[in-house]
Amino acid sequence: MASAITHRRILNIAIPIVISNATVPILGVVDTGVVGQLGEAAPIGAVGIGAIILTAIYWIFGFLRMGTTGLAGQALGANDTAELAAILTRALLLGFAAGVGIILLQAFLFAGAFWASPASPEVESLARSYMSIRVFSAPAMICIYGLTGWLIAAERTRAVLAIQVLMNGANIILDLLFVLRFDWGVEGVAIATVIAEWSGFALALWFCRSTFRAPDWRNWVQVFDRVRLQHMLFVNGDIMLRSIMLQMVFITFLFVGAKFGDVPLAANQILMQFLMITAYSLDGFAFAVEALVAQAMGAKSWQDLRRSSILCTFWSLIVCLGLTVVFALFGETVIDIMTKSQPVRDEARIYLIYMVCAPLAGLASWMLDGIFIGATRSRDMRNMMFLSLLVYIVAVAILVPLYGNHGLWASLLISFIARAVTLGARYPSIEQEARAIRS
Repeated sequence: MASAITHRRILNIAIPIVISNATVPILGVVDTGVVGQLGEAAPIGAVGIGAIILTAIYWIFGFLRMGTTGLAGQALGANDTAELAAILTRALLLGFAAGVGIILLQAFLFAGAFWASPASPEVESLARSYMSIRVFSAPAMICIYGLTGWLIAAERTRAVLAIQVLMNGANIILDLLFVLRFDWGVEGVAIATVIAEWSGFALALWFCRSTFRAPDWRNWVQVFDRVRLQHMLFVNGDIMLRSIMLQMVFITFLFVGAKFGDVPLAANQILMQFLMITAYSLDGFAFAVEALVAQAMGAKSWQDLRRSSILCTFWSLIVCLGLTVVFALFGETVIDIMTKSQPVRDEARIYLIYMVCAPLAGLASWMLDGIFIGATRSRDMRNMMFLSLLVYIVAVAILVPLYGNHGLWASLLISFIARAVTLGARYPSIEQEARAIRS
């Protein structure tokens, strides 16, 4: 019999994800600090640019994590162990194929990246050396997306935390060894990351070992079932398009903000870190609602679906209220820590109010994303994101000429609200679907 949807169950899913997210910035600090010991600016820029480019390429396949969570959660809720194992195999095959494709196309991908964002010859040369090594962990990293989604669906977020801790811990130790002890420079940082990411992949597979002990994972008739495979591709494709449109909002925000000058641009970048903190803090509860809603849909229980949505949103609201208070009380202190430039500090303080409002403005959109992922209603996610993008573009066109950077920040918050309103309008249809399945 399925477990009851309780506060304890939700926290057991969410807290390891929050802790896992908290470890992510540490690696970036260590990478930068270790390379900084080389005493030159170019290696720091090369590692930074190389990491950003590869992260952006890998991010294209981030849909694999979300799609796998929804599909695997529904199979788990329906107690369909054969399909649950088949989903794991499909995710691994898709992830490995994507990773190999990136390796084969690396020359074209890297050339396009430097065409879009040129750097000095020295930085570009070092960045290419870094990326040409690190790209060989692409299959591992993209497969980890699928494995992570599968583990989240099974509410095994402590395993996800362990994977993240292993990768970051190994990366940090090997950074120190390869760069400071062996003096391998930028290449040493890349080798450390490759070893760490393949180690994380191996640990993720180990966490799934019970599934590999049974024959279902290699039931190729089920794995390549045309209807189910097509459904997986459609779900993942819609999520990818939705994610691209969401990224367009932030890219447009960056480009429009750049037109206001260097100081407002720097201030905007600092304030963006407040949004990152909010997103990382809410990820745990968004992942929890993905898993629980997916299981509820698989179990054909609209009651569990509704209760999961309400309780996860309740905890997210507590987190958002806490962040709002923290940003209001200590936001200026955080700004001062992040930059020593007084003009940038003064500029960022002007727009801090938007960060105070952002957690509550974005709460509903973040949680509804999780609900729709769990319900595998990816077409609605894609369509509502398109409408929200249009609302954002109109808001920018009207408000930026009138209010400048204030108008830009207001437009971003409006886009959050638009996504919440459009997805919220479609939420009743998810409960209706669950009721219809039940009947």
